[in-house]
Amino acid sequence: MNETRTTQPFGPFFPLIFTVAKWICRLLHPVTVQGLENLPRHGALLVANHASNWDPLATALPMDYRLRVMGKEELFRNPILAWVIRVGGAFPVNRGGADIQAVKTAIQSLKQGWNLLIFPEGTRVKDPGHAEVKGGAAMMAIRCGVDMVPVFIDTKKRPFHRVHIIIGRPYTPVYTGRKGTAEEYQANAGEIMRQAYALGGIVCR
Repeated sequence: MNETRTTQPFGPFFPLIFTVAKWICRLLHPVTVQGLENLPRHGALLVANHASNWDPLATALPMDYRLRVMGKEELFRNPILAWVIRVGGAFPVNRGGADIQAVKTAIQSLKQGWNLLIFPEGTRVKDPGHAEVKGGAAMMAIRCGVDMVPVFIDTKKRPFHRVHIIIGRPYTPVYTGRKGTAEEYQANAGEIMRQAYALGGIVCR
């Protein structure tokens, strides 16, 4: 499957898979979402904290919201799960190094008007606000000329207990020149994660 050429809809099974996944998520983790009015309809980079493998943001948004998700490649090793999440718009990224194909897919998706969800911390974070943030998210936003949207996902999840998701206002990256610098990528990535955690009352250090 050529990731960069995927278009809406994802396929004839997407509505069914989305509906089933949404109801499973609602059963295991009922969701309250604040700030849906802050979401741009097209071409925005949603930046969220990452507390667990069960971060239900994608199924908490409307079905017609054009969203792709960059997910760790380990999730794609099971062929059945891989098929399900690919139909849902996800694509893999190798967190162990510079995954050029994943970056190309992300940039192409943003340029085609998709919204993209990414977790710049790169892994599940046990100590919220203290993880190293990767600058790649800001680099993609700057090169595509899109805003970044901070998203806070409840860090404490228990089965059958409500998960709170808060979506902040879009943030426009600050940079110099045409493409910015590596230092500016890192600074913008740090700032958007600071804003994301602030939505949940957590101070980054």
